[in-house]
Amino acid sequence: MIIWLASYPKSGNTWLRSIISSLLYSDDGIFNFKQLKKIQQFPEKKFFKNIIKDFKNFNEIKENWVLSQEKINLKNEIELFKTHHGKYTVGNHNFTNNENTLATIYVVRDPRSLVKSISNHFSLSIDEACKFLLSPEVIGNGKDFKERQDGMYNLLGKWNDHYRSWTRNKNNLLIIKYEDLIANPSIELEKIIKFLKKYLNFKTNENKNNKILETTTFENLKKMENQGLFKENVLNKKSKRKVNFFHLGPKNIWQNNLDKEIINRIEENFYSEMKELNYL
Repeated sequence: MIIWLASYPKSGNTWLRSIISSLLYSDDGIFNFKQLKKIQQFPEKKFFKNIIKDFKNFNEIKENWVLSQEKINLKNEIELFKTHHGKYTVGNHNFTNNENTLATIYVVRDPRSLVKSISNHFSLSIDEACKFLLSPEVIGNGKDFKERQDGMYNLLGKWNDHYRSWTRNKNNLLIIKYEDLIANPSIELEKIIKFLKKYLNFKTNENKNNKILETTTFENLKKMENQGLFKENVLNKKSKRKVNFFHLGPKNIWQNNLDKEIINRIEENFYSEMKELNYL
């Protein structure tokens, strides 16, 4: 069965994976980026091997979302997967179902902060990044899907549609706010531990938890990236240079980055969800 670590892009999924991988896959809580490999991304081509012939054909992909997960679950083990895909139904085809999904941790971030991060990550202007959040986008896995051997189409949808798709069913769901990870990381870690212990057996203690918090701060992750230890960077489409994945983090203050017109567009389109999440 699958435990999904789901989020809209640039909402803190890699940060969450860092915390969880050091929790589950280390004895001392000290994080290193090699641990991230134990939490794979879905969808990727290897999970559709011998199922799909044309990876450029979205219709063929959607018809086999569930079948590919059924193949994963033949091992009869609990696995964690990162995804940016919306939990959508397209035609008669569901992205996943109750038979394949055990639980979900959904990471959400104020969409006003996302504008700057999306702009940096996908080499877009601020206006283009705003339109990205407001559009039913289909993207590759962080890069143009043609540029990666393992990349596949990800159906995002609008920011609020994506959020609703994963959080509509409250069963076996934990919502983590990016802003709370910044403000109260120890409290959020306790929430994550309590949630995962419903499904997984693992050991932790105060010393281990302290090491997790110490080695997975945004500042430490950014430092490790600058040392060349992070391998999931994307290229700027214009300069062809690697974009810093851990870019601004807590220093991404949307009030300083967005003009009033952009702010109004975001707040008007996503008012209901932002109000629900106490962003407004």
